[in-house]
Amino acid sequence: MAGEGSTFRLRCSLLGHGQDVRGLTRGLFPEGGFVSVSRDRTARLWAPDGLNRGFTEMHCMSGHSNFVSCVCIIPPSDLYPRGLIATGGNDHNICIFTVDNPAPLYILKGHKNTGHEDCVRGLAILSEMEFLSCANDASVRRWQISGECLQVYYGHTNYIYSISVFPRCKDFVTTGEDRSLRIWKKGECAQTIRLPAQSVWCCCVLDNGDIVVGASDGIIRVFTESLERTASAEEIQAFENELAQASIDPKTGDLGDINADDLPGREHLKDPGTRDGQTRLIKDNGKVEAYQWSVSEGRWIKIGDVVGSSGATQQTSGKVLFEGKEYDYVFTIDVNENGPSYKLPYNITDDPWLTAYNFLQKNDLNPMFLDQVAKFIMDNTKGQTLLSTSNQFSDPFTGAGRYVPGSSSGSSTVPGADPFTGNNIYVKHLGTLLNALYCLSVGMSAYQSTAAKVENIYFPKKDAVTFDQANPTQILGKLKELNGSAAEEHKLTEDDLIILEKLLSATCNTSAETPTAQQLQTLWRAVNWPEDIVFPALDILRLSVRHPTVNENFCSEKEHVQFIILLLKFLNPKGKQANQLLALRALCNCFVSHAGQKLMMEQRDEIMTQAIETKSGNNKNIHIALATLTLNYAVCLHKVNNIEGKAQCLSVISTVMEVVQDLEAIFRLLVALGTLISDDTNAVQLAKSLGVDSQIKKYASVSEPAKVKECCRFVLNLL
Repeated sequence: MAGEGSTFRLRCSLLGHGQDVRGLTRGLFPEGGFVSVSRDRTARLWAPDGLNRGFTEMHCMSGHSNFVSCVCIIPPSDLYPRGLIATGGNDHNICIFTVDNPAPLYILKGHKNTGHEDCVRGLAILSEMEFLSCANDASVRRWQISGECLQVYYGHTNYIYSISVFPRCKDFVTTGEDRSLRIWKKGECAQTIRLPAQSVWCCCVLDNGDIVVGASDGIIRVFTESLERTASAEEIQAFENELAQASIDPKTGDLGDINADDLPGREHLKDPGTRDGQTRLIKDNGKVEAYQWSVSEGRWIKIGDVVGSSGATQQTSGKVLFEGKEYDYVFTIDVNENGPSYKLPYNITDDPWLTAYNFLQKNDLNPMFLDQVAKFIMDNTKGQTLLSTSNQFSDPFTGAGRYVPGSSSGSSTVPGADPFTGNNIYVKHLGTLLNALYCLSVGMSAYQSTAAKVENIYFPKKDAVTFDQANPTQILGKLKELNGSAAEEHKLTEDDLIILEKLLSATCNTSAETPTAQQLQTLWRAVNWPEDIVFPALDILRLSVRHPTVNENFCSEKEHVQFIILLLKFLNPKGKQANQLLALRALCNCFVSHAGQKLMMEQRDEIMTQAIETKSGNNKNIHIALATLTLNYAVCLHKVNNIEGKAQCLSVISTVMEVVQDLEAIFRLLVALGTLISDDTNAVQLAKSLGVDSQIKKYASVSEPAKVKECCRFVLNLL
């Protein structure tokens, strides 16, 4: 052991990482093993090697696409008896590894509201089932080891560098670039301590509950709740004097939009604050000073002078960071004199009415303020007026009534048609929607105008969506062409080709014949062709499975195992995209009959797990098919109210939303989401826990196609 005059000497040097080592943590091996992370994008697990007094690299763990900045060990649990390794990186992701595998068990990907949107800087363990992360996006997130984001904490107004947990509880502390140490209790920021240094780089909580903080001024400070360990009055006064002399840059503080001419004088400090850590600005002798309210001491403490603020406006001071994002404006809204202030962030490209609506909802404020808040935004930003929604509509899934494989999602429109059925006139503008939301919220029964009624015609969806469009001549032509070059063991005879032509005719409703067993056997032989030539046969399968006879045959208990194995094989993300697309469409078309629905629900977990792998890449037709498969599952799950299945579907929607760009695919995901959460408060809470509400908000201002914006706003109204 170290101590008693002993001297530390080199034990070994470990060559492995090619670049800076950014983090180390002990654990996993009681004999002294550890994990290292580096700028080389890897984490490495080192185990003691008794033979040469060194360490052996057990695994080089890869999963990050940029440098790895932090690491922690998740303690053993019943599920993972040897524990887990969590790493955070500059790619915005958190990777979770088992001890035995160099590939991630799963990745908590960096995207809006279900993952960090900037570099992950710190990790901390709450229990064997939960951990915390902090990042440059100014948020702290609480995770289950299953990968579910349980909660997001906001308080810092700039990068968060470090996080540490109090012993024997789930309270924690954080430090960051906004000059602050923040203490979090029961999920709320209970105390904010400003420091006379811009960057508060690191923190740790000692076993006795004291907090150690290191900052850019080179000083380590320790804060305590214990009266016995509190510094002398002279030391505290010296700290406050140092703090009062600090300079605050409005861009990095949480001071909002500052105009010195509008600030009150020192008399403003006679009024007590409303919460601990509240900031108040005053003008004194031409300078702007910042004060913070201390609840425990019942007084305002000066935290510095605001530099560059005399006469400054939002237009001259640049972007403002709020909850980890940059905005053109961050307004402070005082609803009443005795209540707290609220921050309202806004970018000039945002919809002022939607921003106002979201602001009122987030802060649980009366919707009667909607007009006032929207007008305030427009008056103070010279906001642009939104164009009214087009009154041209088409069927939201099939365009002009038919799906054209391989074509774009654009379609011709039918004026005034219901977007699902083609019936009834459906014309609406943004103002109508907001008025309806307002009246529904405050219970105004007098709002009865038929012309202004807003009807949700999108969800819950009752029936499956299928891929029906086909050109039998082209399909058969391609089949014959590829058959000519096929190996002898796969080649179909002329009679086989005629049989498939009759099957295609029967299932495309161009003949009244019922598919025969011989036709189905021939189709099965064709769909087992090699992957490079099988796609026309898959197209015939996709069309045929809509027929009740074919559906019953392939989806029956006798045949379904081989059928599902076949289709899942084609969903391999490394396979041909044409096969992926047609296999997804075939799975969607299985939902048309009872046998297919039963099979799809029984195999839901395996199918969805494999299907979501096709999200990579930028093939919009595959994305539309994947979104449609999710929608068809949502239709079934809505009927049976299976909360486990809904949770899986919601997770898929959240994941796919981050990848998909095509608005037709987005629309189908929105309808799926609306269908899953309709009339189900548990599903609504699940969706919120995944952050789906924030994920989809950007689609509420999409101009075309109008159905995306319409559907998005109906979903947001449920959330």
